[in-house]
Amino acid sequence: MRSEVLEKSGEKVVLLGNEAIARGALEAGVGVVTAYPGTPSSEVPMVLSRLVEKLGFYFEYSVNEKVALETAAGAAWSGVRALVAMKHFGLNVASDSLMPIAYTGVKAGLVIFVADDPQAYSSVQSEQDSRYYAQMARLPMLEPSNPQECLQFTKVAFELSEEFEIPVLLRTTTKVSHSIGTIELGELREIKTDGHFEKDPARFYNFRPQLQELHRKLNGKIEQIEKKYGRDLNQAIDGEGSVGVVTSGVSFEYVKEAAKELGINPPIVKLSLTHPVSKEFIGNFIKDKKAVLVVEELEPILENFVERVAKEANPDLVIHGKDLLPRVGEYNLEIIISALEKVSGKKFGINFEVHKKEVVKTTADLPPRKPIFCPGCPHRSTFYAVKKAYPDAIYAGDIGCYVMGVFEPYEMQDFIISMGAGLGLAHGISRVSDQEIVVFVGDSTFFHAGMPELLNYKFNPDEKSPLVVIMDNGITAMTGHQPNPGSVAKIEEIAKALGAEVRIANAFSQKELLAALEELKDIKGPRVLISRGECRLLTKRKMRKKGLPLPKFEIINQKEFAKSELMDEFACPAMEKTREDYQINPDLCWGCAICSQICQKGIKKNEI
Repeated sequence: MRSEVLEKSGEKVVLLGNEAIARGALEAGVGVVTAYPGTPSSEVPMVLSRLVEKLGFYFEYSVNEKVALETAAGAAWSGVRALVAMKHFGLNVASDSLMPIAYTGVKAGLVIFVADDPQAYSSVQSEQDSRYYAQMARLPMLEPSNPQECLQFTKVAFELSEEFEIPVLLRTTTKVSHSIGTIELGELREIKTDGHFEKDPARFYNFRPQLQELHRKLNGKIEQIEKKYGRDLNQAIDGEGSVGVVTSGVSFEYVKEAAKELGINPPIVKLSLTHPVSKEFIGNFIKDKKAVLVVEELEPILENFVERVAKEANPDLVIHGKDLLPRVGEYNLEIIISALEKVSGKKFGINFEVHKKEVVKTTADLPPRKPIFCPGCPHRSTFYAVKKAYPDAIYAGDIGCYVMGVFEPYEMQDFIISMGAGLGLAHGISRVSDQEIVVFVGDSTFFHAGMPELLNYKFNPDEKSPLVVIMDNGITAMTGHQPNPGSVAKIEEIAKALGAEVRIANAFSQKELLAALEELKDIKGPRVLISRGECRLLTKRKMRKKGLPLPKFEIINQKEFAKSELMDEFACPAMEKTREDYQINPDLCWGCAICSQICQKGIKKNEI
């Protein structure tokens, strides 16, 4: 744990944006913190989880984001400040309860921290823009642009939530969450963890006609927030010229730097409260402008708002946005400079298109570097065995480290949609096709969303039911080794209770895996293989802590190794081809022993 998070008030420390949010929650006196881990939000719960014993608040990694939101909301209903953290896809999961909770409101502050991921650095499914949820749920949304604002806006979010008895969305993007900055710390507030729930039919009976009254109250809260905070939380920065810029979040930092590089000083609006946006505030800014450039990543939400306001405030205003800026991916300095060049008429002196072509030309011969499994990863062994046993199957994918099974030599993730969705999609394919289907799902994902999908196999029986392979590495590995319910619940017992025939195999034993896979071929109806093997990173850390070395393996017969095709079919990063021969790099070998099982005559354990 970074000690800087607990430094004294008035100290200046260097923190990640996410660490600053954690500090902001502590300065707000948060009493309950819940989360489901998901990058780029992961550091907030990781930091806070390590401070529970020292500071005394309640923390949990919930089974999924919906449960996390409900737990936090229950605490806030009872008068205890609560923070719930998730990534953008997690907000989809939580949305089922988000909408009704927006209607009922809260008693103590409830802050919903959501981290979006433009450019999809850690997200394979989509570049979702969670700002739409603020509009749909009629909830206020704050967007910090740097680590200091991450701390400040977290505290503002709690105050705003309590003042209007409404949940508040705190949104970041990857660059804000993972940016590093110098933070000035405030006072840590006393933490309250004792609450009391009071029955209130007028608030909690959310069915008609009371539902419509709750809806009216919610709309009224948003109108009040716009009037009171539409100016206070936003900033209009004076500049020169009749062309202005409207922006928010990390895009504001890009605009500032790009304008400096170009040597221009346009008037800029920085929106920190991005829902509701003040019509009056925007109207006053644009009324004397000839043109504005709206800079926002992903969807044209602010651009559409400016267009609506301009119809009354300045009908002749020229509005630029997605005509000059991409609607996909993450922005950078080059993208913003190019757009500012076009609206300001000032040239930067570098043709970025030519520059990009030169970069592509220069790097064309570099070998591609694709994501790979760690050395000794149990998933590599599982994929290898399944492909031997089911070479022609459709492979249904899911969310976790095993998404890397999409790459060669495995190519065993034919589709990846959302957590647990592989089971449901496979079920649909099996109802209309005679194709063999294997579903891969991780232990964390099984607990998160796979259990009802597996139950559906029993509820709607199918003799040719897909084979479900649960890849149990004992941890939520992809997002930073957070715990999951597998530490207290046995997957095999749950799978059996849901109606599946279950086999368990050691992920580090090809013999066990292949035997179990062959046996499951003859079983009709729901069937599950649990491939169980600890994440090798965890094993490595445990061994190091005990002062024990990992076993190493070496090639003893070049012909046998070449014949095994391990380089092409198994693709362990420790295996290397030199000009003279094949070898196993001892610095990269983490001792899983799978290679020696596949190529018994060519590889042996190094006894040195």
